[in-house]
Amino acid sequence: MESSDNKKSKISRREFINNSVRFSIVLGIGAIGGGLLTRSHARQMVWQLDTSKCIQCGRCATNCVKTPSAVKCVHVYSMCGYCDLCGGYFRPETKELTTAAENQLCPTSAIRRKFVEDPFFQYDIDEKLCNGCGKCVKGCGAFGNGSLQLQVRHDLCDNCNECAIARDCPAGAFSRVPSDSPYLFSGFDSKKKG
Repeated sequence: MESSDNKKSKISRREFINNSVRFSIVLGIGAIGGGLLTRSHARQMVWQLDTSKCIQCGRCATNCVKTPSAVKCVHVYSMCGYCDLCGGYFRPETKELTTAAENQLCPTSAIRRKFVEDPFFQYDIDEKLCNGCGKCVKGCGAFGNGSLQLQVRHDLCDNCNECAIARDCPAGAFSRVPSDSPYLFSGFDSKKKG
């Protein structure tokens, strides 16, 4: 009788250990799944710069954890006048409207000017050269229609939990926005560019 009780006790102890191991595995899988689900929800929000608040202070070029910055100039073509005198391309004091380096406002020559027909030119941004300093954006706003704007490029951004640029932005222009509408353009429907 006693040996039968010992057998039952040993079996139940073995079952207890097996059940504990199974429970731990299920609990671990649940924790991992929950963590991944939370992370996937967190990725649904991205950092973005509101162009209507941006003051082109230059901190996007220096404060981003990426080198060069994940903030780039974007040309909103539907707003552009395609004119010969581009305030985002030329230095304000330039006397000749040529492509000479000394006439260009961009410090990295990221803006390319392409002749369309007299007096129109198209201005393209080379994002590999753009450092996000915003000098062209300031020039475009001062002498043009504001078609050059700074934007966080999500293919380059690490989407840090605490964005270094957002923390130091004096205009409070950075915010978290839904990833399905990630751009905040001024004077333009973001869905067209998004």
